[in-house]
Amino acid sequence: MNTTAILIGLGPLLGWGLYPTIASKIGGRPVNQILGSTLGTLIFALVFAIVNGMSLPTGMDLIFSILSGVGWAIAQIITFQSFTLIGSSRAMPITTAFQLLGASLWGVFALGDWPGASAKLLGGFALVLIILGAWMTVWTEEKTQEKASILKKAVLLLAVGEIGYWAYSAAPQATSIDGMHAFLPQAIGMLLVALVYSVILSVKDKEKSVLTEAVSYKHIFSGFFFAFAALTYLISAQPNMNGLATGFILSQTSVVLATLTGIWFLGQKKTKKEMTITIIGLVLILAAATMTVMI
Repeated sequence: MNTTAILIGLGPLLGWGLYPTIASKIGGRPVNQILGSTLGTLIFALVFAIVNGMSLPTGMDLIFSILSGVGWAIAQIITFQSFTLIGSSRAMPITTAFQLLGASLWGVFALGDWPGASAKLLGGFALVLIILGAWMTVWTEEKTQEKASILKKAVLLLAVGEIGYWAYSAAPQATSIDGMHAFLPQAIGMLLVALVYSVILSVKDKEKSVLTEAVSYKHIFSGFFFAFAALTYLISAQPNMNGLATGFILSQTSVVLATLTGIWFLGQKKTKKEMTITIIGLVLILAAATMTVMI
């Protein structure tokens, strides 16, 4: 494994690690965030496709790639809504845990991963660690019924959002193209969802169109960070780079940066004891992620 491959594999650490914090810092409503983010992703994907001379795939490859982007955008809208409830520093470990659980269970039941009793036992232990780690990141010293209710609502939202993230990962498996060729149609699917969501809200709330709000276009910048992470992960997962297993492990390091930058730069304060338990929880999540891909 060479240095270049490792550096590319750590691209998601920066991209996905900073994306939720930047999006939260720019502000606006979830609809502003998803519109600008997906527009930024599409611009990034278009430039990448043009520079590399890539054309759009056709037939079912195109359809499944677009559906992959649709799944991500729906899930991300839900995730942005959870940010307004509990903040990105608490929401990101939870959504990462759900994605790890979803990927692992999909691998076991659909792809035949973890064959044998010992592998399933070790995998089950890893899933328990993921759940425990996620719980530790949202643990608070000051417990109130109101806070518990808000946290429960956010967790339910993120659990539903996992369906979209699962589609984002699973749909490309039905195609005959690699991730880099699926990148542009994925971005198209993302922007389509954002546009439909924007129109529905404008009609429902009878407010001015999100397309005319400046904050929507500021989020193009955050979209570049997501696109950079997605692309470097696709490259990292190639067999001649880090491979899928190692590439996946490296990409999960983003949860640490996303959580810590949310605390440091967004004023999502934690007590000293809460911070200690949060860090332990993050370590458990990363350790469990490593276990699941090495079984």
